[in-house]
Amino acid sequence: MRLVIPNPGLEGRILNYEDLERMEKEKVSDRPQWANKSEYILTCVGFCIGIGTVWRFPYLCQSHGGGAFLIPYFILLVLEGMPLLLLEFAIGQRLRKGSVGVWRSISPYLNGIGIASMLVSFMIGLYYNTLIAWIMWYFFNSFQSPLPWAQCPLNDNGTEYVSECQRSSTVDYYYYRVTLNTTASIADSGGIHWPMVVCLLAAWAVICLCYIRGIGTSGKAVYVTSILPYIVLAIFLVRGLTLKGALNGVEFLFTPDFYHSSNIKLFYPLRLIKEHSFLFVKFFFSLASSFKTP
Repeated sequence: MRLVIPNPGLEGRILNYEDLERMEKEKVSDRPQWANKSEYILTCVGFCIGIGTVWRFPYLCQSHGGGAFLIPYFILLVLEGMPLLLLEFAIGQRLRKGSVGVWRSISPYLNGIGIASMLVSFMIGLYYNTLIAWIMWYFFNSFQSPLPWAQCPLNDNGTEYVSECQRSSTVDYYYYRVTLNTTASIADSGGIHWPMVVCLLAAWAVICLCYIRGIGTSGKAVYVTSILPYIVLAIFLVRGLTLKGALNGVEFLFTPDFYHSSNIKLFYPLRLIKEHSFLFVKFFFSLASSFKTP
């Protein structure tokens, strides 16, 4: 006995290959298109490089046995991550619609999945732009010598350093008291931190400039936003390898430690999802799978 879910009008919502070829030649579709394949590839490649890829992946790798962590990671990446990514690429290129339109075309009952994926993208954009605002704040304040977070500030009468900074650290004090301007109590909300508001508005302004004309402008922006992170990572790699003990650190990072307490649990299939869900989250988040359609 086979369960068949009714889906009337599917043939009308999804065009066949001949109709797509005809629309491509006649250019009757009002949907914007990429200027060339390079823009599309750079957009996909740039989408895989984010803050989590640069910061969180080395931390997870080192915290869970180094090279031993990479074994299940690459297995999941090959068996689940890459097929799902290619499936999303195929659906996006076949239907030529956004996440909401794709799921509506497959079935009107699945329209909520597309709306949910749009909301997830919106929420991620909100907190990512906040991080960009912080980055812009530190970038603008780095044009000082000495750096403002390199030493503790003096107190009001200028006789000694601020005691709170001495009890913690210069970096923490600058982040919480200067960058975020946090108050001493949660009951005191404080006022608007205008320098950070300006940085946040500047971050949103850059986003608007990149997407004001859709992929017509974002396709040109990816030549910078996709290539520049790899250049910066290459600079960090060269700089890191020139430091003392760098090779020992690289060896420690990638040497498999199968006797690590976390790895003992990592290779138990029944405990993999329960106690190491970060493994799934990492490669899903890196590939941006399962929450939007390219």
